[in-house]
Amino acid sequence: MAVWLVPAIVAAVIAIGLYKKVNVYETLTDGAKEGMHTWVSIVPHLVMMMAAVAVFRSSGAAQWIAGWISPFTSMLGIPPDVVPIAMIRPISGSATLAMLDQIMQEHGPDSYPAKLAAVMQGSTDTTLYVLAIYFGAAGIKKTGDALKIGLLADGAAFLFSVLAVTWLL
Repeated sequence: MAVWLVPAIVAAVIAIGLYKKVNVYETLTDGAKEGMHTWVSIVPHLVMMMAAVAVFRSSGAAQWIAGWISPFTSMLGIPPDVVPIAMIRPISGSATLAMLDQIMQEHGPDSYPAKLAAVMQGSTDTTLYVLAIYFGAAGIKKTGDALKIGLLADGAAFLFSVLAVTWLL
């Protein structure tokens, strides 16, 4: 069924457009033009986020901060290898996915660090990425409340990830 779903939707859109006597081709090209304008407005925000993540990771700042706060995080049951995921996840999903893969390679997929990192990866969002890209594309400048709530939700998800994984083991 999944193989035919997209072609069926496309056929339905064309059929409805023809039934309502809409120029389907022109309407689709107008939509593509709007999509290109949106894409052009998003690119600068995307480039800045990618550069910030690259600098943060390659500078060793994430590992340094993780080492600095590891006595506190160890008391909470968070292994030092997982702390950088908690710091970078609000910025980049792909970077933390690479970190998750590295943790699974080092400790094994059934280990506590791997399970904790996987639950953290799956239960949080890329808050700063969303704010930079989507709010930037929409022209929203005042993101303070959304930033506070998003980071608060990420923090709660990280803490509840520790509780959930600890409870399930």
